Amino acid sequence: MTENQPDHHDNSMPCAKRPRNDLLPVSLPPLGIPLEQAAAYIGVSPSKFLDLVTAGLMPKPKRIGRRVIWCVAKLNEAFGRLPDGEDYNEWDEITPCASSLKMGQG
Repeated sequence: MTENQPDHHDNSMPCAKRPRNDLLPVSLPPLGIPLEQAAAYIGVSPSKFLDLVTAGLMPKPKRIGRRVIWCVAKLNEAFGRLPDGEDYNEWDEITPCASSLKMGQG
């Protein structure tokens, strides 16, 4: 470790002052994660993740006081139930403007 890099495992800093990510050992992943992490966990943006929650494709969060937390185990289950890419069609990604063009016009 270089002189300019902080020691993330420095036990001299009280737990209350340490960043949340440093409180658990790497071998003990969290049971729940906030929106931004839940979205990143499945590989989408927070807004897309919330769309998936609204559509019932991802689980609803748990509330702990004012905090909104997603259960990692439920995220794993919901992600496993998502359809595979067999039905993926790259043309579905085209913007509505392009797909609304009629044949023979241009």
